[in-house]
Amino acid sequence: MIILLESYQSGDEMMKDEIYHRAFGVYGIYYRQEQGLLVISKTSGPYANRLDLPGGSMAEGEGLDDTLRREFLEETGMQLINYQQLGITSFRYPWTFETFTMNNHIAVFNLVQQVHGNVAEKVREFPGQDSKGALFVKLADITPENSSPLVLKAKKFIQNNEFDFADTILREWQVL
Repeated sequence: MIILLESYQSGDEMMKDEIYHRAFGVYGIYYRQEQGLLVISKTSGPYANRLDLPGGSMAEGEGLDDTLRREFLEETGMQLINYQQLGITSFRYPWTFETFTMNNHIAVFNLVQQVHGNVAEKVREFPGQDSKGALFVKLADITPENSSPLVLKAKKFIQNNEFDFADTILREWQVL
């Protein structure tokens, strides 16, 4: 199934009467020409069984930096040394979860420039852990069928060297 990505247009009536779940997360884009994009194997949520960016939700009392550092370490086994915020955007798509019919995923993207440690292909399990581990993937192997919309946005950033701030609406979304 091909998923059509569209930029948000003001006044879109498609999703007006839906019940939205709001998710907010902080994510890192770590790319190395010879290795590819660092991604995680997602185990739960709307991106289950897909490639996703390392990152996630803020814990109580955490700031954006704290969240990115913690999530990156938990999901990849690597410590962040140097990174910079690229921007914030959102992704809206159909997702049946509890009483919700739609998801509004707000994401803060960061460009990771330097890390310490090695990629953990398998990570520690604990309640709330949604990563099986991390791996590098070549851009040519990243597709709408195997990746979250965040990974697709990261791929576009890497290819164009420009962050696309436009909100994204997915008219269809399939949890695998």
